[in-house]
Amino acid sequence: MKKLSCLSLLPFLCILTGTPAMAQSESNSRKPFALADVRLLESPFKNAQEKDLEYILALKPDRLLAPYLREAGLTPKDSSYPNWENTGLDGHIGGHYVSALSLMYAATGNKEIATRLDYMLSELKKCQDNYGDGYIGGVPRSKQLWQEIAAGNIRADGFSLNKRWVPLYNIHKMYGGLRDAYLYAGSEQAKQMLIAYTNWMLKLTSGLSDAQVQEMLRSEHGGLNEVFADVAVITGDKKYLALARRFSHLTILTPLEHEQDKLDGLHANTQIPKVIGFKSIADAGDAQDTAYDKAAHFFWETVVHNRSCVIGGNSVREHFNPVHDFSSMINDIQGPETCNTYNMLKLTRQLYLSDGRADLIDYYERALYNHILSTENPEKGGFVYFTSMRPGAYRVYSQPQTSFWCCVGSGLENHAKYGELIYAHAADSLFVNLFIPSELKWKEKNISIVQQNRFPSEEHTSLTIHAAAPAKFALQIRYPSWVKAGTLAVFVNGRKQVVTATPGDYVAIERTWKEGDVVTVQLPMQTTFEELPHIPSYVAVMRGPIVLAAKAGTEGMTGLYADDSRGGHIAPGIMPALQDMPVLVSDDNKDAVVIPAGDKKNTFRFASKVYPDKYNDIELVPFYTLHDTRYIIYWHKLSQEDLQQDLDRLKKQQEQEAALAARTIDMVAPGEQQPESDHFIESDKSITGIHRNRHWRSAKGWFSYRLRNEASDAATLQVTYYGGDKNRHFHILINDKPIAEVKLDGTKGGDFFSAGYVIPDGAAKTLVVKFVAVDGSETAGIYGVRLLRK
Repeated sequence: MKKLSCLSLLPFLCILTGTPAMAQSESNSRKPFALADVRLLESPFKNAQEKDLEYILALKPDRLLAPYLREAGLTPKDSSYPNWENTGLDGHIGGHYVSALSLMYAATGNKEIATRLDYMLSELKKCQDNYGDGYIGGVPRSKQLWQEIAAGNIRADGFSLNKRWVPLYNIHKMYGGLRDAYLYAGSEQAKQMLIAYTNWMLKLTSGLSDAQVQEMLRSEHGGLNEVFADVAVITGDKKYLALARRFSHLTILTPLEHEQDKLDGLHANTQIPKVIGFKSIADAGDAQDTAYDKAAHFFWETVVHNRSCVIGGNSVREHFNPVHDFSSMINDIQGPETCNTYNMLKLTRQLYLSDGRADLIDYYERALYNHILSTENPEKGGFVYFTSMRPGAYRVYSQPQTSFWCCVGSGLENHAKYGELIYAHAADSLFVNLFIPSELKWKEKNISIVQQNRFPSEEHTSLTIHAAAPAKFALQIRYPSWVKAGTLAVFVNGRKQVVTATPGDYVAIERTWKEGDVVTVQLPMQTTFEELPHIPSYVAVMRGPIVLAAKAGTEGMTGLYADDSRGGHIAPGIMPALQDMPVLVSDDNKDAVVIPAGDKKNTFRFASKVYPDKYNDIELVPFYTLHDTRYIIYWHKLSQEDLQQDLDRLKKQQEQEAALAARTIDMVAPGEQQPESDHFIESDKSITGIHRNRHWRSAKGWFSYRLRNEASDAATLQVTYYGGDKNRHFHILINDKPIAEVKLDGTKGGDFFSAGYVIPDGAAKTLVVKFVAVDGSETAGIYGVRLLRK
């Protein structure tokens, strides 16, 4: 590669990560350090970075490039990877891979990573040149798709665009990869490829009305508006900012700018990148873009404070749960998705660089330790998709040659960029945001700072100044919200300093610093309990910013390391019954007490009663250290009086769920993006919606799913409807053979109900279930499809 240095790109990097040129004069704005200026030192974060590097090098570039070569009319040098990479989302990991290589090169300077990046870009350039118009993509049948779009033939819903699996989302990954290769690795070639690619999109959509573009945006499209705003900053050409505004989804933007939370039931990670784009437009634009900035701030506030659980993650089954009902967070095994937090941290960083608020770092720290760090196996390096909050759950890890989910793509990036917000600066102030062992080179001041600690095992950190000559600046040390007022202490060369700052602010120490000065910061942590939102009977335990959790056995953890199946990212093992999980018993309804577990570092136990007695000595440790095990994060807390009644309720509920689960062969949640995609949905004249917090799909034409029946023992198809649907007439077919004619007249009332249909021949390994409207009618809203054995 001709140029691999991000030092000269710092002005662009500042802008593209949320520090707009127009905001630099504002007193609260912060400037980031280039990722290459921060090196991690020994810590769990450094280990995670090293495991990520191993994973990146275990992937074969020619397999990732295969879809791009194919669509460009060139001969691939190897076969495509399996899983999502050859079942419709072909090429999406390739874009993440270019970003990950760029970040990892900046973070480590590793020469093999640089060679990989150079090879990826040269091969992608061949694809772009051969395609001929600036396009680079692995989307199946790309030419046909984009010809249809350019002609105004647009058929979009959440999971597809013109019967392709979220192609705009797919190509956004390569847009982002090229941008990152320029910003972090200094590749001029990537810059020119990015501009050509953006010009392709300009031309593609030049004949479309704004309404047609908005119709396209009904399909998940990642953060295309973000990248187009970035290109406007890189080139200085406002036409790209206009494109970014055009690619901003008004259905999401409008309520947010009016501070309205309309997020219930929406696919969570579809929305977060759009909002990152809103903030990018605001930072790159002018006064007309205040609505974008307002929308981004309100979205962050409502998601962080109203829609997140203790680890900083959000969503159940990839969708925002009802804001006042977090029960599914406890009951479902598909809890917060890693991609969501990956994107929430990107948004948080943008907001911090323009606002400088310490509370933004409080959230960033919580989500970084308790979600992002926890999602990589510290020994084998696999990545996690869902981190369930259900007591007794376990997590599935990816493998380099089998697993190509979205959370593998974001995972490749996550652990390469831990150094991005440990420090920031503004004028003559250096801000220490995170207490992660690291070395910073502040070139403007000709100094370096080494931060060392064993946090959170030890409650302090030290910063050693190395200066070629004395340098005057203010060292601003974050006073975390989890440290009690009046308890944080700062020492300079052993001398205690006067601290007037309060939690949620920064402690400023202004002086002329010289070689060898040492600053020690004491960060006393408290043990606190945090309730699950709106469900006070479930609590999590925190030690400072660290979520504590307990092991809950290793039995039945099938599929712990994922195969290449479409649903391999979901833990398939039977989950323990909730009534069999430990309960904290507190008759006076006060918090249970947590005390150290002997002399063990960072290990605790409950001093109060735990039911049943066998759990009284259960140990609590930082959640990010628990791997290859079932775990408990949220604890059921009850009075002695309520204990038996609640256990009886849970037992009855569990028996019903277990009976149904034992008969279930496969199931689909209609209207939910990933379950439908995993079951290869096809449709015509079909729509989706949400009613009473449940997703549905109906059609005036038809729609179908492919259900798995590996044991050839399917006996019944169970379909869930809403009783109020009327004037609905449709047929149900399995493998093109009618099994039922259904007419609904609305007389079933205002509740949901399920009906079972006998499957005449359930021996086929795959059953295609099809719902077809009859005589100009419409199918019912279908709320659930479940294949049952006898």
